[in-house]
Amino acid sequence: MRHLVGLLRPAFPVTSTLPLLCRSAAVGHRSLVAAAGMAGLSTTCPAAAQIGGFLSKKPYSPPSWATHLSPMPSHTFSLGHFPTPIHKWNLPNLPDGTEVWIKRDDLSGMQLSGNKVRKLEFLMADAVAQGADCIITVGGIQSNHCRATAVAAKYLNLDCYLILRTSKLLVGKDPGLVGNLLVERLVGAHIDLVSKEEYGKIGSVALADLLKKKLLEEGRKPYVIPVGGSNSLGTWGYIEAIREIEQQIQKSTNVQFDDVVVACGSGGTIAGLALGSRLSSLNAKVHAFSVCDDPEYFYDYVQGLIDGLQSGLDSHDIVSIENAKGLGYAMNTADELKFVKDMAAATGIVLDPVYSGKAAYGMLKDMAGNPAKWKGRRVLFVHTGGLLGLYDKADQLPSLAGSWRRMDLEDSVPRKDGTGKMF
Repeated sequence: MRHLVGLLRPAFPVTSTLPLLCRSAAVGHRSLVAAAGMAGLSTTCPAAAQIGGFLSKKPYSPPSWATHLSPMPSHTFSLGHFPTPIHKWNLPNLPDGTEVWIKRDDLSGMQLSGNKVRKLEFLMADAVAQGADCIITVGGIQSNHCRATAVAAKYLNLDCYLILRTSKLLVGKDPGLVGNLLVERLVGAHIDLVSKEEYGKIGSVALADLLKKKLLEEGRKPYVIPVGGSNSLGTWGYIEAIREIEQQIQKSTNVQFDDVVVACGSGGTIAGLALGSRLSSLNAKVHAFSVCDDPEYFYDYVQGLIDGLQSGLDSHDIVSIENAKGLGYAMNTADELKFVKDMAAATGIVLDPVYSGKAAYGMLKDMAGNPAKWKGRRVLFVHTGGLLGLYDKADQLPSLAGSWRRMDLEDSVPRKDGTGKMF
């Protein structure tokens, strides 16, 4: 077990090893393989470990168990910091013998972070291959996907147009600089606001097509990415994530996962996880907690995605979807926000209130209500990121946040100068 924990820590403890293993010009092939074996690492270096590897375009070879899927991507861009760590999550009040581990896709980057990065690696490669000079995508006013897309586009020297959904009262006002909006506006994304009512009436596809038509008339070459990056091409992002989890398991000892738990907001992440888990050696049961639409909608949507890859599988057979939307998308009860605070205080893991917070809340609620279902099982929870979304909840959090006080100083305390003093 100690061996596993060492391998699955965040990247910094092994940064001194990775460059050594990557200098194949400096060591012979046998030495490289031996060094990798001793370190418990693959001889294939993550792109971010090589100078110039990050943001590079590279040919894509699928996992052996996914070669029958079609269409298959030809290239990807390296946009995330992978592999993301897996570690034990010491949650309180679990059923007897149940273990929960956490896959930290919230650590896939900072500006460009969370589960959307994996999808964008494939989608942005396709956009560039098609000669696009700008990207269009759609989402909520605090969309993590839109923020990630805006950053990825700028990395690749593309303009980005975001259609953001907000309330009728705010649609004609400056949206501000809070959370994801701050990053989007700093990187120069063009923002078009629509009301929730307009969005519901027209739909995301028609809205994107309308903007695409305008840009084409201006001589631009737009590429449309759907809500959440969730189409069949984007699904490859989490098919690839399953290969990453497989490799992490192979480098460890005595760890196999019975279940995978994740939030579901647009369908692409659960489609990739469920399809990959079924086809690969992982073969874990995938549980999705939907944070917006109802489960039946997502069963149908996931079916369309996996049909688009000619998988021949039924979505009901590869994923279990439960409703965790509560008050609605991006809306939280006081109990849900308190749960996010309690998890941070108890374990140090900060969950976002829109996706992973609701999924973890739903998971633990189900474990408490159905302990026999989870007894003795080893669960992998996928943290999909979204930390910036917490800033939009700042006005609801003061009563939950940690306390503060003015430091009590005695008038007679003498000044002591030290090295590195600021004043």
